[in-house]
Amino acid sequence: MLTYNDAEKILAEYGQEHILKHFGELTETEQRSLLDQIENIDFSLLDNLDKEKNSNLKRGVFKPLDAVTTEDIASNREDYLKVGLDAIKNGKTAAVLLAGGQGTRLGFDKPKGMFNVGVDRELYIFECLINNLKKVTDMAGTMVPLYIMTSEINNRDTVDFLEEHDYFGYDKEFVRFFIQDMAPAVDFNGKIYMESKSKICSSPNGNGGWFSSLVRAGLLDEIKEKGVEWINVFAVDNVLQQIADPMFIGAVIRSGCESGGKVVSKAAPEEKVGVLCLEDDKPSIVEYYEMTPDMINLRKENGQLAYKYGVILNYLFSVEKLMNIYGNDLPVHIVEKKIPHMDENGRFVTPEKPNGHKFETLVLDMVHQHDSCLPYEVVRNKEFAPIKNAKGVDSVESARELLKENGIEL
Repeated sequence: MLTYNDAEKILAEYGQEHILKHFGELTETEQRSLLDQIENIDFSLLDNLDKEKNSNLKRGVFKPLDAVTTEDIASNREDYLKVGLDAIKNGKTAAVLLAGGQGTRLGFDKPKGMFNVGVDRELYIFECLINNLKKVTDMAGTMVPLYIMTSEINNRDTVDFLEEHDYFGYDKEFVRFFIQDMAPAVDFNGKIYMESKSKICSSPNGNGGWFSSLVRAGLLDEIKEKGVEWINVFAVDNVLQQIADPMFIGAVIRSGCESGGKVVSKAAPEEKVGVLCLEDDKPSIVEYYEMTPDMINLRKENGQLAYKYGVILNYLFSVEKLMNIYGNDLPVHIVEKKIPHMDENGRFVTPEKPNGHKFETLVLDMVHQHDSCLPYEVVRNKEFAPIKNAKGVDSVESARELLKENGIEL
């Protein structure tokens, strides 16, 4: 248990002594809470503010990586389906839903999964995803363990909502929740913001923290006891996301790869999606803003784009490999954000423009820690309906159109 003197030493090392400024004004309970927060902070994240030190974001040499195309998949359908279904029936697969975010960009102050995409009836994002998973469990005749990553911000709302709706018909004995690790938020000078005199400003540490958060929640032992060998990780905001897809699982197992990533053919060379490729001869994702004009427009001999396959945040990882790489540092991404905080006068303020940095790790960076990854092409309008905005591209409106196109009643 961290003492006040220990906290002083830690904070002095990182120039964060202001965190204890109001310590003497706090109740004993508040003091203990603040010391616990200090003990749980990874202050080494602050080193990443020094661009020279942040060498883990320097990129290597990129090369294109071909995918298992929709044509390949169709021709191997029977084999992939059998291998994937066998893995599911034998309890070798689990699913992890990344659901730590709020629906802020949709004008919705609850967990994004609670957003209603229905028009004439209620149809929630969580409901869409669970319905997609139930199609697989009905086909396999067995349940798939579902692990839902929430955050400190939305955990209670998420659990209560799914309880209230009886998990939309999914057997709750196969559902577990775990809370994503948090990271401090800092101003542009690297000083950690305070939310109040006794609470440090923090936010979820990015979706790359899913496995370490799952381990710290004590769920890895359960996964190993169940004999799970593959984990399908997917995002909350794609309502057409196919989860624990036996064809995908079968293709990855047949390929002998350590991981797989669902991809879609880019709609245009300049489309703003990350592309699954090779970096220093290991699988990786290059973000659209990292691509040079030559990379964007490079063509193969058949005229197709060389960097063609965009990721949709649906990955399959080997549990054995995840355990081997656990503890390896992921690149830390520093992002500018608007951070509500307590000002010098003790008043809580909500800024109108970015006023500091948050630290995030990304699940896509886990791919580069694997020796192999199978890009698995899916049909865009059947499996990719992301809800990131209220209107326009990748919006509630566009997702509703795609849901209707796929025969889902709204």
